[in-house]
Amino acid sequence: MILLKKRWDEYKHFLLLSLYGLLYIWFYYLEKTVVPKYDMFSPMDMKIPFIKEFVIPYLFWYIYMAFGFIYLGIVSKKDYYRLFLFMFFGMAICYTIYGIFPNGQSLRPVITENDIFSRIMKGIYAADTPTNVAPSIHVLNSIAIHVGLIGYEPFKKNIGLRITSFLLMVIISASTVLVKQHSILDGIWAIALSMVLYVAIYLVPDLIAGRQKAARREENTSISM
Repeated sequence: MILLKKRWDEYKHFLLLSLYGLLYIWFYYLEKTVVPKYDMFSPMDMKIPFIKEFVIPYLFWYIYMAFGFIYLGIVSKKDYYRLFLFMFFGMAICYTIYGIFPNGQSLRPVITENDIFSRIMKGIYAADTPTNVAPSIHVLNSIAIHVGLIGYEPFKKNIGLRITSFLLMVIISASTVLVKQHSILDGIWAIALSMVLYVAIYLVPDLIAGRQKAARREENTSISM
């Protein structure tokens, strides 16, 4: 019992992830009720080819997210909480935008091939409607995971891990337009929202903490003198 209580106290913060169930219900409601009024399209979208093989990094997004949460939840509660706030409020803002600015896209090609990549793409197209696309949750959460990982000090100091995470973020984000799940505008909106969230959740608190630490040092120095 003592061991179980110790494990509970050590990992109970993972229960926060259950709140994403509320977001899922919200998104499910939007998927069933929102009728797009705005088509997300940029002339650049026509220059981006459809590459069905990029469905692999598109789906790898789920593994990347799971790794980020589990890893940070084990090694650093502080970074885990910051990642949770980034993604939870980011997704909530996206869903609010979908309700106020109902949008969709019409970029999906007709897939006639029957290879493994084509079959997977057909399944994704059938399960996921081309609505509620801007900002892109795929891009937003990929950025959130990368920011969360490189914010953890040991991860930050390892250039190999930083580069690997960055490349995964970029490839996953690129896959959203290469499999025609999103317009490039959806990604741009997600990047803009990510910048706001980064300032609010990472930059501002770190600046405040830095100033408080500096003030305490000055106070301790003046006392010792």
